[in-house]
Amino acid sequence: MSPTITAILGQARRRGRFNIFIDGAYAFSLEESLAARLEVGRELSPAEIAELKRQNLLESAYQAALRYIALRPRSEKEMRLYLTRRGLGREAAEGLLERLRAEGWVDDGAFAAFWVDNREAFRPKGRWALSAELREKGVADEAIEAALEALDEEESAQRAAEKALRRYASLEEEAFRRRLSGYLQRRGFTLEVCRRIVERLWREVERERLSKADPLSGE
Repeated sequence: MSPTITAILGQARRRGRFNIFIDGAYAFSLEESLAARLEVGRELSPAEIAELKRQNLLESAYQAALRYIALRPRSEKEMRLYLTRRGLGREAAEGLLERLRAEGWVDDGAFAAFWVDNREAFRPKGRWALSAELREKGVADEAIEAALEALDEEESAQRAAEKALRRYASLEEEAFRRRLSGYLQRRGFTLEVCRRIVERLWREVERERLSKADPLSGE
């Protein structure tokens, strides 16, 4: 007589996971989607048990991948590395990636757009820096160019400089120009853009200083 399922019990600490008992003893656990295919009294051959465990490895990796993506969108390279770290072989990882692509969970074009929008909102950077970051994430040049197409680098540099202005506003002109320009260059903005932004903000700083020194000067 083949091994027989005698109980299918949900795990108390992990929702969506079920323990499978065979011939009265715990045998293995399965994700809910796989456990739902089984029933008490069903006989399982050793080959069927091995296949269930193989499918469960893939399903567990899929569920983990969805949780990983929920934190923020991921590039294909990031997801491939994640799946590899979970112990999936190359073929299994590529198969799961294909499933995630087909379902719309992994899309390097959408990821690149998200990355640029997120940087624009919270930490503006220049085209060069954004391109370098996206290439590091494994995104192809074509997708990068599409994501950067509408980027106004000077406007981004202006917002980046304004966020950092307070730390430089008390400096003398030479130090102000050098340090603010360096700050912007480190964020990937071109020298020409840096020069215009620094010049514009230095004039604003000067006007503010004059206004404080002589309140009537603004009238």
